[in-house]
Amino acid sequence: MTTIPRNQWYVAAYGREISHELFSRTICGESVLFWRTAAGEVTAMSDRCVHRRFPLSQAPTRLVEDQVVCGYHGFTYAADGRCVAVPGQTRVPRTARLRSYPVVEQDSFVWIFIGDPDRADAARIPRAPWLDSPGYTTVSGMEPLAARYELLVDNLLDLSHETYLHGGYIGTPEVASTPIRTEVDEAAGVVTVSRHMDDAECPPFYARSTGLTGRISRWQDIEYTPPCLYTLHSRIAPVGSVPHPDGGDPDAFHVEVVYAITPETEHSTHDFWAVARDFARDDQEVSDFLAEQNRTVVLQDVEALDVLEQVIATEPAGYQELSINIDTGGLAARRMLAALVAAAPAGAGT
Repeated sequence: MTTIPRNQWYVAAYGREISHELFSRTICGESVLFWRTAAGEVTAMSDRCVHRRFPLSQAPTRLVEDQVVCGYHGFTYAADGRCVAVPGQTRVPRTARLRSYPVVEQDSFVWIFIGDPDRADAARIPRAPWLDSPGYTTVSGMEPLAARYELLVDNLLDLSHETYLHGGYIGTPEVASTPIRTEVDEAAGVVTVSRHMDDAECPPFYARSTGLTGRISRWQDIEYTPPCLYTLHSRIAPVGSVPHPDGGDPDAFHVEVVYAITPETEHSTHDFWAVARDFARDDQEVSDFLAEQNRTVVLQDVEALDVLEQVIATEPAGYQELSINIDTGGLAARRMLAALVAAAPAGAGT
C-alpha cells in the first residue's frame, strides 16, 4: 500500500537544473523526462518510449530543436508528448502519446503535479518567495536520501535533534530544553511548531555568518504544508531584542530555511534544501560558509535517516514507538499526510 499522496504538487528540480538538454528524475515512483524548449519553457513527460519502453533520457536519444528522437527506434515526440513520427510508415498511431505532466516554475523551483492533471490547480502550490527575492541571498542544493520521505518530515518537525546530531554546527543545549508550541490549521493544511529561546548560546552557523557573539535571542518558527514544503523562519538577535509593534525588526538577522520534500520512491527521497538570508547579501564568504555548513547538517540528517530506514525495514511487526511532547508537530503531520493518501488512492491519475 502506498504512503505517497497523489494529486499533489511536488518539487521536481531547481530551475537551474533544467536546460535544453534531456534530464530525468524519478518523482513518486514515476520516471519523468524534463527539458526546456527553445522558448525557455519547461516540459515534463514520461521517460519511456511508447514503442519498446526505451528510456528517452538514455543516449543516443537526442533533442532536435523542440522534438525528442528516441535513440532506439526513432519515435519522435513533440513538447506536449504527442508522437509526431514513427519509422517505416507515415501514419502515426493515435495512441502514440507520452504521458505529460503539468509543471510550474516558481520561487526558483520547478513544480510537477503527480496525479490527475485535471486537478492541477497552480494556486495550491505553497510559496517560498525568499528564494528569488532581491531582498535575500540564497544558497541551495539537493541530497538523495535512501529513506522514506516521512522520516524526513519527522526529522524537520522536531528540531530538538539539533542539540545532539548537529552540535558544533547549528545545535545548542537550549534547542532541546526549550518547550515548543504546536498549532494545526486544518483549513489551510498547515502545521506550525514554534520554539522561542530568549537567552541561548550562539552556534557557529550563526556566529560566523552574523558576527554576533555571546548569548542570543533565537526563534525557530516552522511552517509545514503537507506533503511537500517546509519552512523554518529563524530570527537571530541580541538578547532582549524583540520586533517592533509595527512589525519592523532592525536589530535581528532573518534566515529562511526551506526544504522541499519529494518522494522518489516509497523508500527514497529527494531532499531539496535552501537557506535565504536578509543580511550580508553581497558577501560571498558568508554564502560559501552557509552553503558548506548547511550541506554538512543535511548530510548528518541523511546518514541518520538512512540508518533508521534500515532499522524500520527489519523490525518485527507490531513494534510500538514512544512519542512525547516534542513530537506533537510530527504526529499532526503524520495524520494530515494519511488523510491526503486516503483522499487519492494509489494509481490515481495514472
